[in-house]
Amino acid sequence: MKIYADNAATTKMSRAAIEAMIPCLEEDYGNPSSLYSLGQRAKEILERARAGVAAVMSADPGEIVFTSGGSEADNQAILSAAEAGRKAGKAHIVSTAFEHHAVLHTLKKLEREGFAVTLLDVHEDGLVRPEELEAAIRADTCLVTVMYANNEIGTIQPIGEIGAICKRRGVLFHTDAVQAVGHLPIDVRSENIDLLSASAHKFHGPKGVGFLYARRGVRLASLIEGGAQERGKRAGTENVAAAVGMAAALKESAARMKENAARMSALRDRLIAGLSEIPHSALNGNAVKRLPGNVSFCFEGIEGESLLLLLDDRGISASSGSACTSGSLDPSHVLLAIGRVHDVAHGSLRLTIGEDTTEEEVDYMIRNVKEVVERLRGFSPVWRDLVNGKGRFIL
Repeated sequence: MKIYADNAATTKMSRAAIEAMIPCLEEDYGNPSSLYSLGQRAKEILERARAGVAAVMSADPGEIVFTSGGSEADNQAILSAAEAGRKAGKAHIVSTAFEHHAVLHTLKKLEREGFAVTLLDVHEDGLVRPEELEAAIRADTCLVTVMYANNEIGTIQPIGEIGAICKRRGVLFHTDAVQAVGHLPIDVRSENIDLLSASAHKFHGPKGVGFLYARRGVRLASLIEGGAQERGKRAGTENVAAAVGMAAALKESAARMKENAARMSALRDRLIAGLSEIPHSALNGNAVKRLPGNVSFCFEGIEGESLLLLLDDRGISASSGSACTSGSLDPSHVLLAIGRVHDVAHGSLRLTIGEDTTEEEVDYMIRNVKEVVERLRGFSPVWRDLVNGKGRFIL
């Protein structure tokens, strides 16, 4: 049996997205900036895609800027808010300790340029406390950036509450919603979101395209110079086909969101229940306030890399965390942020199921994870010391 359980890393493109893109590649291939009819036809198609994306977010089409993906959108949102803050004499940013590195590395860059950054604790359950966030806001705070849902442990933050606090305090609010868009209902108006980042390949669209929502009135700084595309916010000829594919995938995901979420949540809970039977294991993050398809565990006494390789031998594609850091030997910063010690964090597993995952596949994963964990512990000197009382169990 072959099971793909790494949908948080990327998703398979939907048939709707592929079919929407084909005419743009074969017939409507003009440059949207050209004045002749082929170019203007491409421009019309691009703007329809923009309107489609905006509608799902309860935004206006003019508030959507197409990007190469979530990382670029994160960078542009944060750097734009920082530039505006600097001009207003404000150089403090509030974020969390378990953001995606597209956010954390951008904040590090700003710290080197003189900005002060406060990273909030996300506690053992992986959730930000709104009262702690409000307490962290200062007179010189120019931005709050908190991810909508975590890419590794799947916890969903109280975005509406955070947005309300930021609006009341007059601070721009950005959310990295890469894991949430297409999977959770998002209303940028009611949630008081000023800036939002998304990436198409997380909801069955093509790779290499995403979008940045910027509320009307929020000034964006250009990261790429050289042309007037995207209303001067991003130079370079637009990837019309990719934008169209993204809009088609998002429309389909939104239409099926409620039924998909109910079905995936039931399978997620079945998977969590099964893996919880493994001795000295622990679910990472809140059990309820999490993405419908996300299951993240730590198993004491094993190495996550070995676990992934043995599961791959059994046909299960999984991960130990974010695909962006899978080459690192260091434990996940997300797991460290929720209080997992290094030895335990090394033994992590993330299974992210999709809309087409079946009960049979969930049961297969439960059975094989149990067997592989037992096998790895069988020849682990660390596990042997724990069992023989030479060490202390943590989980």
